[in-house]
Amino acid sequence: MSFSNLGLAPYFVPALAHYQFTQSSPIQREAIPAILQRRDVLGIAKTGSGKTVCYVLPILQHLQQAKALQYREPTVLVLVPTRELADQVREVFLDFIPCLDEQFKCLAVYGGVSINTQMQAIGRVTVLIATPGRLLDLVEKNAVRLSSIETLVLDEADKILNLGFKDEVDRILDLLPAKRQNLLFSATLSADLSQVQQVLLAAPLVFNMEEAVDDVELINQLSFSVSEERKGPLLRYLIKSQYVDQQVLVFVSSKQKADNLVRKLVKNKINAAAVHSKMGQNARRDTLQRFKAGQLPVLVATDLLARGIDIDSLPCVINYELPRSPKDYIHRIGRTGRADASGDAISLITPAELSHFKVIQKKMGKPVPMIDSVEIDISGY
Repeated sequence: MSFSNLGLAPYFVPALAHYQFTQSSPIQREAIPAILQRRDVLGIAKTGSGKTVCYVLPILQHLQQAKALQYREPTVLVLVPTRELADQVREVFLDFIPCLDEQFKCLAVYGGVSINTQMQAIGRVTVLIATPGRLLDLVEKNAVRLSSIETLVLDEADKILNLGFKDEVDRILDLLPAKRQNLLFSATLSADLSQVQQVLLAAPLVFNMEEAVDDVELINQLSFSVSEERKGPLLRYLIKSQYVDQQVLVFVSSKQKADNLVRKLVKNKINAAAVHSKMGQNARRDTLQRFKAGQLPVLVATDLLARGIDIDSLPCVINYELPRSPKDYIHRIGRTGRADASGDAISLITPAELSHFKVIQKKMGKPVPMIDSVEIDISGY
């Protein structure tokens, strides 16, 4: 179904065509008309299904109709779990704001950068995208008030709760007007998210696309059994022999492991860089931008960024180490196989990880073929 049949204003059509949004996704077909009707919505859909566009376009249409520039305070608040997702959401707003008669100001705020700079920029912002902690910092410094919020969005709502933001979110909710539109979007529906649904949403419309769409349908999954000491050489073998001249996203379990792995890759003449929470914000942003632009072949990341990296047609994701949660495994491999494009997801499994990998496969409901890496000659890698 085309976007023009969802109740969106005609002024969005050229931008949608420019960004190659030709047909709406299942979650967009369900959620956009409901949001335009000012209903509370809980949208559950896989990574890469276009959830951000689901709320950005209706919100901008509401702002255009309301002439929201008359407000001195934000009227839209989008809460996100990570800096990377904050920037990503802001980019989508900025893609479509030029479609409007009025050029509303949109700002993303998060920790790791100067709060003074954000305090100076926050004046007359209409759409505020924020991580919970930095938002509360700005509130405490009287830099922003939340009394005019008309629409609240929790993007990756389950991740916000899993990262321990629930107390901060509760404090933020106490600062918001009771009468507002609430929109929750997530890739999975967890018990925690069901709890928030009861608190946030009044007679919500729930659109759960988990059953309608196979999260891993377009992802070619493969695993290798490997000893711990052969993991590094096997990774280098795969990058150099199977994915030469292609981009690879490698996931590890810790910041220290990410840095150590990058050092070994670079030592073996593989252009790689790490991105994790210990890095400065500018360094993280520059590294991600280089990877998104295709200038960096290999990116090594921790789970913090499993949902903040949005790259079309990423050929391969490699789990150098398994995540703790089966859901995090889905989110990791969901960085590839996006927007109806196929992709590869490879996991390197040591004997110590085998039982956990079996649990992941059981939860996923899909077996993953395993190759014994002993059969692969990785000498010289």
